Formats: sequence, structure tokens, C-alpha cells
Amino acid sequence: MATYLIGDIHGCYREFRALLEQVDFNPNEDTLWLTGDLVARGPDSLAVLRYIKQLGSAVKLVLGNHDLHLLAVYAKISRNKPKDLLDELLAAPDVDELINWLRKQPILQIDNKLKLVMAHAGLTPQWDLETAQVCAREVEAILRSDSYPLYLNAMYGDMPNNWTPELSGLARLRYSTNALTRMRYCFPNGQLDMICKSKPESAPAPLKPWFELPRNIPEDYSIIFGHWAALEGQGTPAGIYALDTGCCWGGKLTLLRWEDKHYFSQDAFRQTQ
Repeated sequence: MATYLIGDIHGCYREFRALLEQVDFNPNEDTLWLTGDLVARGPDSLAVLRYIKQLGSAVKLVLGNHDLHLLAVYAKISRNKPKDLLDELLAAPDVDELINWLRKQPILQIDNKLKLVMAHAGLTPQWDLETAQVCAREVEAILRSDSYPLYLNAMYGDMPNNWTPELSGLARLRYSTNALTRMRYCFPNGQLDMICKSKPESAPAPLKPWFELPRNIPEDYSIIFGHWAALEGQGTPAGIYALDTGCCWGGKLTLLRWEDKHYFSQDAFRQTQ
């Protein structure tokens, strides 16, 4: 039995399956953690969703910003961008089933036995673990409800960018969504910056990557995240693991075997193959 953690797949189905073959993944014994952004930008989002869905309880995943965007496109709230390569998925005969399954997936995973926390973008330093759980459950509840198009219509936007327990309604949901699926940088007080996307060495002062600010969750918990391909899996403090290594951009797909902290990778295949 092993615990495998994989960065953003982004529709790169062949690389995903090749990486699982490297470690002889057995869904009857092993657990697979996925950092979100399952779809878009890669060539086969449909096959990725179908395969992950049929793995059932062997998978622990979180939704990423591209997964939420897919839900918004399906609900006709957002535009289907050609560069996202979602046409095949949206035209599939089982698209309704896949979308209804996807919107019922978590936006935060916590395993208290393994001391693991996973969110697509990470955890804002303004939250402790209990607050993160509460806010994530609120987003998940509305995604699973019949009111989910209302939430999807309101989730776009960069404000509010500062946490306070007094936040309520759609503004609170938007903050939680941005913190869990879009965040990269924060101001020194933990306030989110939703604009800068550059590498840390090029970021303007006083911005800092969220993981460089003091954390409010217990030190014995490790944080797993994706989302930030420009990091190339490097530069995070001990106990914080960046797993998006840009497979859909021609980089590689990365897997971390948790029990011995051994990394495996699969280079992106040429799209002409």
C-alpha cells in the first residue's frame, strides 16, 4: 500500500497513465492524491476525467481553477476558450454524468493520520486549519447544490482579497475560492495579491509567495499544492510540496510517493505522436 501524490494533469492522459505505470499503481491497494486542474490545455481531458472517475475511492482529489472554469463553461456562464481544448469533453455523451461527478468533489483534502493537507493553490497564511476546513466546506456545499450556477457566476473576480470572519455570502465564497485555487502571492499581512504570476525572484516588493509567510496551521502538517508551474517544483520550505511541473506546457508530470518521499516524473509527450 502506497500514497501517491501527482501534480496538475491538465488533460495529459498519456503522461498520467505512463507515470502510474512507473510505480505499478494498484487502485485496490494504493491511494492517489491529485492536486487539481485535471482538465484543460492538454489534449485529452475527457479520458482523464473518465479514468479518474472510475477509480472511485482510490482517489483523493481537489478541484483547481481550471476545473471550476470547466463547470462554468458547461453551465454557459463562461466562454469555452479554444486554447483549453475542451470541445471533445463538452460534446461527449457522458458529459452530464462527468460534470455532476466533478462538481461534487472536494476543494480541500485533509488527512489527520498522514498529517497531509492538499489544496490546488495552497493555504492562505490568514487561515488556521479549522477556518480552512469551514470555508472549503461552504464552497463544496454550494457546488453540490442546485444553486451552483449562482456561485459559478459570482466566483470570478479578485476581491475581496483580505480575510475576515465577517465576510459573508458570495464575497466570502469568492475569497475562499481564490485562496484555495488561484493564490500565488500575498502581501506581508497575508492579504492576497491576485495579479502577479512571475517567478518569486522576479516578484515586486513587498509581495511574497504565500508559503514564505508565517503559517497558521500546525507545523507537523505538510501542505501539498499544484497550480504554480513556474516554480518547477522547487523553492518551497520543508513540509510544503509544489507538484505542478508544467506537463501541458511541455514540461513533465510529477509524482511523489509519500512513504519514502521519492519523486517520479514523466516527460511530456510530443503532441504529434
